[in-house]
Amino acid sequence: MINAIPKIIILVFSIVFHEVAHGWVALQRGDTTARDAGRLTLNPLPHIDIFGTILFPLFLILTRAGFLFGWAKPVPVNPLRLRETKKDMALVGASGPVSNLLLAVAAGILFRVLMGSVGPAHALTQAVFFAVLINLVLAVFNLIPIPPLDGSKIVMGVLPDELAIQYSRLGRFGFLIIFVLFFSGLIQRILFPVVNLLLVLIIGISPFS
Repeated sequence: MINAIPKIIILVFSIVFHEVAHGWVALQRGDTTARDAGRLTLNPLPHIDIFGTILFPLFLILTRAGFLFGWAKPVPVNPLRLRETKKDMALVGASGPVSNLLLAVAAGILFRVLMGSVGPAHALTQAVFFAVLINLVLAVFNLIPIPPLDGSKIVMGVLPDELAIQYSRLGRFGFLIIFVLFFSGLIQRILFPVVNLLLVLIIGISPFS
């Protein structure tokens, strides 16, 4: 549990950064909802989802699941206040994964520096490697085009209106589909090869190869 504390801190910061990115891009496109709700802050308290931010990660730690994952409360966005609803919702959706990719690249640069100075076994190097890994997992996972994940907002932004409306109806079953795919192992088969490739591109190595 003590060893997991730095990972929990990194995870919480990464998912909060992801949500703030959504709200910041929405603000740039005319929607002040997230700002008005006090959600454009890196203070984790307004973003905490009791299950996704606390209980689920704790469950994974206590059951020795071998991986750590979580989520925050979605930042509120009012599509009607955006300048160009479809296009801007796609931009808002893409901003979360892009923010995690940027964090992964920044952590990857620091990882390379630490590898050359203190070595791979140092606790700081290991923590920074986890920062690269978890941000890549968050980015790739959220790009899966199943509502309500961010990838679905990008898809709806490029579909014709009628198809976008029909596609959005999948949102009623989105979490069920995600859980079925997760527990069947299909999401992992899609997710980890992409994460593995990005790890190699960013830090030059992957422990999963």
